[in-house]
Formats: sequence, structure tokens, C-alpha cells
Amino acid sequence: MSKILQVQKKLVPDLLQVMKKRYDILHRILISGTMGRRSLAASLDLTERTLRAELDLLREQGLLEAGTAGMTLSEAGRRLLEEMEPLVKELFGLSELEEAVRAKFGLRQVVVVAGDSDSSDEVKRELGRAGGRVLGQMLSPGDIVAVMGGTTMASMSAHFKVSSPLQDNWFVPARGGLGESVDYQANTIAAQLAKKTGARSRMLHVPDHLSEEAYQTIMMEPNVREVVDMIRRAHIVVHGIGDATTMARRRKLDDRTIETLLQDGALAEAFGYYFNSSGAVMHRTANAGLHLEDIEAARTVIGLAGGRSKGEAIAAVLKFGHDDILVTDEAAAEEALKHG
Repeated sequence: MSKILQVQKKLVPDLLQVMKKRYDILHRILISGTMGRRSLAASLDLTERTLRAELDLLREQGLLEAGTAGMTLSEAGRRLLEEMEPLVKELFGLSELEEAVRAKFGLRQVVVVAGDSDSSDEVKRELGRAGGRVLGQMLSPGDIVAVMGGTTMASMSAHFKVSSPLQDNWFVPARGGLGESVDYQANTIAAQLAKKTGARSRMLHVPDHLSEEAYQTIMMEPNVREVVDMIRRAHIVVHGIGDATTMARRRKLDDRTIETLLQDGALAEAFGYYFNSSGAVMHRTANAGLHLEDIEAARTVIGLAGGRSKGEAIAAVLKFGHDDILVTDEAAAEEALKHG
């Protein structure tokens, strides 16, 4: 494939440019769901006249459908994008980047989407779509899936689709709530995933950060204990990765603890644990959700995070060594390699 692409780049470079332009049009509509011509032209930096000609051609090929709200992809258009993905990754150099990250951190699989989600909401949506696709590939009947909260995880749940109902599966929150927007809570994400796929879900109605005394008390509640037991039997764990200081403040750790974390060199946070640049655990919070031994026992652990600002944090968590799959974006992958 790479040799063919190299030949095409030299002999017919305009052909690849046309292919990329039309792929970008279809891909942008896929991410948005439905998109008007004017906003599509602005987002792709094309004139409306140029875009109109491309849309007419793509519609004639049966790849697009026009409605009163704008353009949407047809089923044929969706299939074509899926078939093109390996080619596009090689064309953009993403395949090499995926392999470099996979080899550096000893992962089973790495999926990289183009761009930087720090500066583009569309990249964050594509990151969520890629995460949902990977999760769907990993699922088996009867699996319990534990999910963390966060904006990227919420994007994954919004784009998650399955070909047939998951009646034998469970989606559960990996941890309690942070007291922030309900849209990004693990409980909400687990419930949305279950609702969209015909699976079942359980809620964990406890705060994420607990004192040791409160933790011991709440774990005596039979209903809480039942849900926690299910969470800790999760076959698949999907988690985000955050900056240590930012997440410590979101979890409302006291100032002394945050200062200690910084002094100890904590860079990253994932599933309630804080890691330094070598991947060593510097701190953990008492919570009624997943513990480290549960992460280690899970069949598949998927890290889902993007943005250049998170590259160093991603590298720290990957060095810890318990992630099997990473779904990230181009900017974060490049930055992670610098700190590998």
C-alpha cells in the first residue's frame, strides 16, 4: 500500500489532493451528523461554489443525502469512510505514529485520530467516535464495562453504536461522582451507553472522594456493596487521563495534599490514582469504585484521552503498564513519544 501511495504522490499528486478533500467533506459531515452547506464550507475553508460542486458529485454517488436541516451521510457513505480509514491513516502518516506509540509503551493497540482536541471540538468528537468503535470491537456477550467520567468519555457515549442489542451486557460507573455537570458524570455515561445499546446499567450514588471513615461506613450499605462488587468484576475498563493538579482540584483534595503531590512530582491522574513521570503511583484517593487490583484483573483496559497538553500525562500513565489500548489524537501521541 505504501509503495502505491508513494507512486501516486509523484505521478498524480492532484488525485490524492482531490481524494483528501472529498474525504474531509464526508468525514466532517459524519462527525457533525447533519451539516448545512454554509457552515461546512466555512469549516473546510472552501468557497460555497467549490463545495456545491463536490456535494453534487458525492450525492450522485449515493454517499450523501440532502434534507431540510442540511447534508447527512448515507449508509453507503458511512461504509466508504470505514473502508478508507486505513488508507487515510497511511496517507496522513498516522499509521506510523500509532505503531511508534504502541512499540514505545508496549501496548496491544493504539488508535490515533488526526488533529489536536485541545484546539478543536471536532477532533474531540472524532476521538470519542474512535473510542466507541474500539469499545464495540472489544465487547463480548456478558461483559461488564466500567466507565469513567469526563468530556471525552461523554463524547464516546454520544457516538457509540452497535449492530445488535447488547442484552447480556452491563455498563457501570467506575467511580462515584465529582459533583460537577451531570452530563459528564460516570453514572450518566454508563446509563447512556446502556440505553443506546439495549444493555443494562447500575448507578453508584456516592461521592468520588471520601474520607477513610466515610468510605468504611458507606461500604456497609448492602445496596452500595452490591453495585461495587459488580464494578470490581468489570471485564473492560474505559478511562480518561488528566493532569494531576487539575484533577486534584476537581476532586477537591485539600491544599496540603495537592502541594505534596506537586513536590512528589505527580504529573497524571487516572482512575483516582496519581502518577509521576516514571509511572509510579504517588497517591490514591479513597473511593467506592475501582481499585488498582481491579484494573489489573480486567481483561481489557482502554485509555481515552487527547490534546497536546495531556501528552506528558498520557506517557506517565502508560508507563504504569496496565493499559492495553490507547485511543488518542495526533498531537497527544507526538507529545507522549517525547516523554516515553
